[in-house]
Amino acid sequence: MKRSEPVDRFELPMRAGQLRDSSWMVLLVLAIAEFAVLLDITIVNVALPHIAVGLKFAESNLQWVISAYTLMFGGFLLLGGRIADLFGRRRLFVIGLVLFGAASLGGGLASTADTLIATRMLQGLGAALLTPAALSIVTVTFPHGRDRNIAMGIWGGLAGLGGTLGVVAGGLLVNYLSWRWVFFVNVPIVALTLFLTPIFIHESRKNSVDGGRRRFDVLGAILGTGGLLALVYGIVRAQPLGWGSTEVILMLIAGAVALGLFVVVESRSAAPLVPLGLFRSRGFTTAISVLGLNGAAFLAMFFLTALFLQEVRGDSALKAGIQFLPMGIAAVVMAVLASQLVTRIGTRPVQFGGVIASVAGLGLLSQAGANGSYVFTILPGLVLFGAGIIGTGVAAQIVALMDIEHHHAGSASGVINAFYQVGGALGLAVVATLSASRVMSALLHGVARSQALVDGYSRGLVVAVGFSVISLVLTFASPRRRPTTEQVREVL
Repeated sequence: MKRSEPVDRFELPMRAGQLRDSSWMVLLVLAIAEFAVLLDITIVNVALPHIAVGLKFAESNLQWVISAYTLMFGGFLLLGGRIADLFGRRRLFVIGLVLFGAASLGGGLASTADTLIATRMLQGLGAALLTPAALSIVTVTFPHGRDRNIAMGIWGGLAGLGGTLGVVAGGLLVNYLSWRWVFFVNVPIVALTLFLTPIFIHESRKNSVDGGRRRFDVLGAILGTGGLLALVYGIVRAQPLGWGSTEVILMLIAGAVALGLFVVVESRSAAPLVPLGLFRSRGFTTAISVLGLNGAAFLAMFFLTALFLQEVRGDSALKAGIQFLPMGIAAVVMAVLASQLVTRIGTRPVQFGGVIASVAGLGLLSQAGANGSYVFTILPGLVLFGAGIIGTGVAAQIVALMDIEHHHAGSASGVINAFYQVGGALGLAVVATLSASRVMSALLHGVARSQALVDGYSRGLVVAVGFSVISLVLTFASPRRRPTTEQVREVL
């Protein structure tokens, strides 16, 4: 007997008379939570120098404050979406929200570097549970058509808004309170969302009408995330121990083996986290590779530049945050322009132009010195990079999803987001390790600390340029698509 397609089932609210039928209030509640998740990706960056001093972080380990969050976020994102569909979207949204809020409180109270890294991992796990659940609730709340397009446009705009406000909010909190408040600020946001959720959001889940079993690939998630953590750990340890050390080699081998087993498990799983059939599409494969490299270049640039502005140029956290604002504005503007340009000239020219702008921006930033002009070097570099990274990302995401059948769109979107987060974590590990090695080498040769930091910053950005150059090569292999306006709305 042929198994029926899964259907969405809603559980009716328990009490009538409450304002539970307002779709836009549902979107508002979910947007508040998602804003906190996206804010957390950037708000911490400007606080890094203060965190390093407060918790006595080793310079080579500071990147874990970012990587621990993004690795867990990307590594468990697909599993979170699967569990939400099967066991209840609102239920998992609340669980993820509670975990995210508790970990945020723990991060603010952390007294050691290890404790902070552990809470950041829990934050990332909470984000991985609540984000796909929230997005699923949005898609089942708004019917296909104009209202869903508006809702998804608002949802997509949260990324640019969260990233842009994050750097300024982080600067304000660090300047006038302390670095701990970049974590504490999430607690009242979570509390408000938890209060509003039962009032406005109905429970829903996807069930098989014939009572099929609920299956999800926990082993795949553990192998995939564990393998990535081992790789990142091995790369990070290469800076103090050397690439030939036994510990580094063993961790890199363990990571490769775990990822190899992950592919085997996914190929045999009845409910895989990553449907391997998606990779038969050339457009999808090249596009997610570009998006992973995009994430690597973005996190590396953000991490290095936040440290550079404060430790080398002596800027306050607030001033550093404000100096990032033009990049965020350029990104938001380009997101709108790119979605229009692809319908006129196609995806490949837009992606090509975005990569070129990213390379130019990183090149300018790599030439910045301790006393150089912000207006003539750093500002144009940030604007070019912000516009380029978003132009590349918009075009690549459209290519990735246009070749995918509609019933696989949800899985494909999850893979895209996971690749972006994981690519960012791996790229940051490589860049931060090579940058720290350059700093240590310069100091050992008698170079002044300020100049050594500049040298390390420049090397790190040159490596990030390498990521963008690989993206440029992949762009030529990417199929050229010219979507309609309606197709762009469906995939962005």
